[in-house]
Amino acid sequence: MDVDQDGGLESETGVAVAEQEIEGDFDRLVQNIRERNDPSLAKDWDINIEDEEEVFKDDLRAASGIGKRRKKKSRAFNGPVLSQQVRSLIGDGNQAFVDSDLPEAIRIMQEVIRIEPRAASAWTVLAQCYEDMQQKDRALQLRIMAAHLRHDPEEWDRLARESRNLGFNQQALYCYRKIYSLDPSNVDARWDRAAFAKETGDLRIARQTFLSILKRFPHDLTVLDEIRPILIELGDLTTCTTLFQNAFDNYQQRFPTGSGHISGPSGTDSTSTSVPGGGFSMLNILVLADLYNTLGEYDKAVQVIKTGSRWLQGRADQKYWDILEDDREFDLEGFSRTASVATNPTSDPLSSSHPNTITSSATTVKSSAASLTGTMQSGYFPLDVNARHRLAVARIKMGEVDEGVMHANIILQEDVLDYAALFLEIADAYYERGMWAEAKPVYEILGTDISTSSVYILLQTASCLRMLDELKDAAEIYEHVRLADPTNNDAKMKLAEIYEIMNEPRKALDLVYQVIDSRKRRYKDASQANASSSTNASSSLFMEDRSKNSKSTSKGNIPNRLTQAQLKELEVEKEKEVLRSYGRVKEIWDAMLRERDEAVENIGSAIETAKSMMEQQNENEEMPEGTIEREWMLEAEKLVDTFRETRLLFTAARNNPFRGMFPKRKRRAKESADHEVDEDRMASRLQLDIQSTPRKQPKLNGVEIFRGVLFSDWLHLIMQYCFILTKRNQYELADEVLRHVLMSNAYMTPEYQVPIRLALIACAIQTNHFVVVVEQCRKLISSNQFNNEMYRLLMASLSSGLRPTDSFITSTLQKFFFREMKLSDVAVKDPELLKWNGILKRWAPIMPSTLSSGGRKEKDKDATEELGDEDSDGGAGGAADIDIPLSNDKTPLPTKDNPLTVSIYGQMCIAAKSYQSAIFYLLHAYDYCPEDPMILLCLAIASVGRAMQRQSDNRHHLIAQGMAFLSKYRSIRSVDLVRASEVEYNFGRMFHQLGLHSLAVSHYERVLQLAETQKQGKQSIVHISLPLPSASSPPTNSLSSVQIGDFAKEAAYNLSLIYILTGAIPLADMLYRRWLSL
Repeated sequence: MDVDQDGGLESETGVAVAEQEIEGDFDRLVQNIRERNDPSLAKDWDINIEDEEEVFKDDLRAASGIGKRRKKKSRAFNGPVLSQQVRSLIGDGNQAFVDSDLPEAIRIMQEVIRIEPRAASAWTVLAQCYEDMQQKDRALQLRIMAAHLRHDPEEWDRLARESRNLGFNQQALYCYRKIYSLDPSNVDARWDRAAFAKETGDLRIARQTFLSILKRFPHDLTVLDEIRPILIELGDLTTCTTLFQNAFDNYQQRFPTGSGHISGPSGTDSTSTSVPGGGFSMLNILVLADLYNTLGEYDKAVQVIKTGSRWLQGRADQKYWDILEDDREFDLEGFSRTASVATNPTSDPLSSSHPNTITSSATTVKSSAASLTGTMQSGYFPLDVNARHRLAVARIKMGEVDEGVMHANIILQEDVLDYAALFLEIADAYYERGMWAEAKPVYEILGTDISTSSVYILLQTASCLRMLDELKDAAEIYEHVRLADPTNNDAKMKLAEIYEIMNEPRKALDLVYQVIDSRKRRYKDASQANASSSTNASSSLFMEDRSKNSKSTSKGNIPNRLTQAQLKELEVEKEKEVLRSYGRVKEIWDAMLRERDEAVENIGSAIETAKSMMEQQNENEEMPEGTIEREWMLEAEKLVDTFRETRLLFTAARNNPFRGMFPKRKRRAKESADHEVDEDRMASRLQLDIQSTPRKQPKLNGVEIFRGVLFSDWLHLIMQYCFILTKRNQYELADEVLRHVLMSNAYMTPEYQVPIRLALIACAIQTNHFVVVVEQCRKLISSNQFNNEMYRLLMASLSSGLRPTDSFITSTLQKFFFREMKLSDVAVKDPELLKWNGILKRWAPIMPSTLSSGGRKEKDKDATEELGDEDSDGGAGGAADIDIPLSNDKTPLPTKDNPLTVSIYGQMCIAAKSYQSAIFYLLHAYDYCPEDPMILLCLAIASVGRAMQRQSDNRHHLIAQGMAFLSKYRSIRSVDLVRASEVEYNFGRMFHQLGLHSLAVSHYERVLQLAETQKQGKQSIVHISLPLPSASSPPTNSLSSVQIGDFAKEAAYNLSLIYILTGAIPLADMLYRRWLSL
């Protein structure tokens, strides 16, 4: 009883708040009328019903109305106390209305409203007068005014229906909102408002209202079906995905068996028959998968399809299928994976879909998953063709091409007339991945039938043909599209480009002129259409054409626009400000460094002070900041923001250098400037070709200075700023700044690109973001083809540690190195199979199958990935494979085999515990360079590692082979006395792994003896400085700076493990105190 009383009290409070809001709207209306001094209400009153606070108010009222449903009683209206004069006037007005003297009644009631606007009876009589005069729109306005004073939901409902009948959409939406503000439990009013807003195209209001209904009835499928197209139209895919995912999780919990009776909200009936998914059908699962695919979250789309299909089939408890990375659960009957899926030793099944989230603790799980992949049989469970289509698209787009192609081939066996949409999406997925050869036949299938063909399909087919260098066939299709649709300028420009490549400049020039003429006619027609546009008046209380007016006003001329002279004066002032700030930054740089050095010295002055400061630094993860450094950072931040906010430094035309803030060429209209420049430039170039004039690439001369500061100095400042940001635990901002500067057209040359990428790598190493390290190193390797220094940079950046190792063995990096290794092999053995890509400045195979068939034996079939992969970094030919070279500075092809790429790939196999493949590739590296100690050591590790695996059938042979390589490693490495401890440690570590503890102990003790000898000779802290090799001198096995005794702590730790295992605890304690204590 008490609970009901509290709920009723809360409801009454919410209604009271709503009534106060409605009366506030009434007061604003009356004030507006008084300011106009126009009591006739002839002018529209524009109420902004699209306030952003509406959502909050809806939620507040909905919360106050939750509880027991009951019919809302109309509240008694208690208006203001009327004076004797007003009561007399109301009586006279009523008498005039009864006598049918409507003009007199209107005059009297308007006088009453002027004296007391809150006299509801006056508004009612006035509305009835206009109703009798057949002015229904005016009468409706007055009734709405009276309704503000009565607070009757039923009256607002009648007014909403009348507004809809008269075509006053915004007014009807306003009335609907008043209904559920007075009666929060009236869900019908919310539904009517949402449905009407959707019908009239007011999607934002429909979205808000449907979401408020979902808060009262969560996971209602009917509401979800209604709101889904609205959210998609508004581009709010994240909210739509969240709603469907939450509903999916809810139905899985309610119906764990995959079927059940539909039980709606309280007060509704349940179905008598069992329904799959309890109502959450396969169609809803497909909607959720499509949303994830659209958002680019392909792994979640795969998970939804597999989990949802399994749940609807009543197999929700078979979660062991999730351990497998492939989709063998839904293989067709008779399909054998042993013949179609090869075992890739370097590809981790659990890391292929999430290469950036691998952790070292998942190694055993990944190993078990790999073993399951090779032994577990296919499930042969049925899968809906639409669900399989979503799987195919997700797999292809996420880079798992083998699985995607398998699903796609199953779908492509269906009738194209029945599944044309699925065929088209599969072809588009191939096209987006750069798999032109696979996309072309699908487009051709769709294009051969008139019921499935379209201009888009023909254009995509022609694009694929062009990518595959079938220029004549592509030109025929573009010509067919041009004849069918003469207004398609994109097809004309594509055809002109092909004619230019085919050395037919006259045809190309004619097409370009057609495009230019079409553009001029389009501008003329658009101007005439704008001049003849007009708007109609409305008698609604609201601005019914609000959206149209807002769009037209937003495109108008901007007032107070600066002239060219004023802009130049402003630029001069900004240049002076930049020079002042830059001078200040240079002036205090040395003082900032001295301040930092003094802070470090103060930290080391006393042990206790050092400990406290170190602890504080570890807690804050920031470097101590002084006053001078703070000033430097403020000035540098201003300069960096000034550089990044200049739009001319970040233009869409990437090949055009920065030519100053006021280039000589006049700017064209913003929306078509790039297209017009391309068309005019192409026309000029073709005219020169026709006149047999030597063709030259248009080269624009840029400037090397911006606001008084050289671009090199700008870059130096930006890099210093980003390094300090990284030290101050603001890596995300530093990474954003460097990536933004990387896109500037002032830094498009390699002399700037390489330092910026190196800065990105340095910041990422400092903060352990090794995914970024791999990304930038791959970019450098791709842009510096056949340059071993870039590979050495990657290896140095991922030198040691668990996180670097995880990044080192990601499947994407393995595939990238495999392609680079094969490309280098083909360049040496079959250089005629490669051609120069002038745009990407790389050598690429003529045919995509080159890297899978040429050069090395195909031992690992799944290691040969599709070249259209997103991680190819431009390795494939693609669109850039034009026979006409665009650059003369070709990278020279290698003339001998490169052991570096092969050995790095073998080391990846070792890190991924794929020792058999590691031996295969390292033996190739050994053939190329038999005297390299690193290759010998890696071969020893791989041989012994393979011997320790269960699948090994020749353990003793592998161990003997590993020790042979290790012995040869010792014979080569022992020449350098500095490496003696390294050799002894590696032998001890090898015997330790084999369980030969006595031999391991002798080698570990020898490492400690060498460290003791070096320490007694005062060489433990000394670094042996060796001369750096010159360009002409042969490479040596020494480093430029090697610290002696680096392996003492590692040897001591491993030796202590043996002592503890054998029960020699005192000896282990001695090692801890001597070598492993601070």
